[in-house]
Amino acid sequence: MDKMAKPKFKQKCALCKQNMVIMYSYRQFPICVQCHLKRIDQEIKDPEMKKMFDIPKRFYEQSSFLRNIKESYLRFDSLTEKQIEAFKKTVKDLEEGKEKEKDKREQE
Repeated sequence: MDKMAKPKFKQKCALCKQNMVIMYSYRQFPICVQCHLKRIDQEIKDPEMKKMFDIPKRFYEQSSFLRNIKESYLRFDSLTEKQIEAFKKTVKDLEEGKEKEKDKREQE
């Protein structure tokens, strides 16, 4: 069973006012992927965190969760252990998903 929330409606991005954003909750801030990526594209000084956030850009494009975690770090300059664990688990899942897709294509 899929655990993802169902999209409820679309709304224009609050920053660029051009792109449509799929909204899952009325409390969600409407921000498109391009604007969100611009917002989190900043230099990270902590070497440990810099290494953790150094993942392919397409992972950030695919996952609003990863973008939100990075934005939280940039905003508050720290993350909880649970946030770090969840970030690493999500990245690992995305990497494994890529490998599974590759294996499927090779089998065909």
